[in-house]
Amino acid sequence: MFDFHKNHKVLVIAALVGFVTLSFIVAVFPAYQMQDVQPLPQQPAMTENEREGLNIYIREGCVSCHTQQVRNIEMDNMWGDRPSIPSDYYYSKERMGVWRQSPSLLGSERTGPDLTNIGKRQPSIDWHLLHLYNPRSVVGQSIMPSYPWLFEIMDSNAVTGDEKVVNLPDAFAPPPGKIVIAKEEALQLVAYLQSLQQTSLPDGREEKFIPALESKQMSDTPEGNDTNSLNGENLYLQTCAVCHQDNGKGVAGAFPPLAGSEIVNDKDPELMIKIILQGYDARSEFATMQAFADQLSDAEIAAIATHERTSWGNTGTKVTEEDVRKIREYINKDLNP
Repeated sequence: MFDFHKNHKVLVIAALVGFVTLSFIVAVFPAYQMQDVQPLPQQPAMTENEREGLNIYIREGCVSCHTQQVRNIEMDNMWGDRPSIPSDYYYSKERMGVWRQSPSLLGSERTGPDLTNIGKRQPSIDWHLLHLYNPRSVVGQSIMPSYPWLFEIMDSNAVTGDEKVVNLPDAFAPPPGKIVIAKEEALQLVAYLQSLQQTSLPDGREEKFIPALESKQMSDTPEGNDTNSLNGENLYLQTCAVCHQDNGKGVAGAFPPLAGSEIVNDKDPELMIKIILQGYDARSEFATMQAFADQLSDAEIAAIATHERTSWGNTGTKVTEEDVRKIREYINKDLNP
């Protein structure tokens, strides 16, 4: 019956049937099942600006170097609060047009960091604009390409005040009398990046990371949260250096220096700890600093603050976990009298 070596017509038909069958199994049926996915209860819909930013993200090929998938293995817990689930992509799975399929966002290579939660890790619009204009202006070792076509260089006296000015460090600034303005495309792309924040799961639902076989959970030991057991320099590099730089000098016009800072060197670290816990937006010449109260423990904040107060020539005293705990309790008491 299946005389393939003699009857080429049967061979072609069998190959076609096999191809169609496999296509339905690996593509059509899974795609159909995905239509039943619903957004999470508190998951915000994408705005028009964010949708345009997504299109620009795809157009510029960002997915080639960045993923948007937090896998359920322990090594991925630095990219998100939980593993990714299908609902996270509910609003981004819409087709881009009649002849274009839904955008590919998962990615398969992390030349750069995963962006699943980048809006929470880095909410500053100023940082994102600096990073897009020239990544080396905020991350010295970055290999990411620059995107100058998303910006415009104008005469400083031609600025009307409605434009978004990008304040660059001297090493990357345009010639005197010129100024860098973010085009609408750059602002839309940043709006999309800022929208990338994992939504909390409904009460009672939990997605856990699969722990590494030889992982040492610090929280399992009584002394696990001791400031002395934490490496303040590593925590600083992971959390703060992206803005304030690994040398503590910051970025002129965007992020203030910590080296030589009066606040950092103050004998009383209370204001410094409050800034880390609550964020800071009191100086218009610098970008807004996000709050870290929900992201860092008292011990981690103490370790970071101690590193900052004793590095780069600073002469501040050590900060203890108890110092941070007292200030956190005081702040919470004010917020919830």
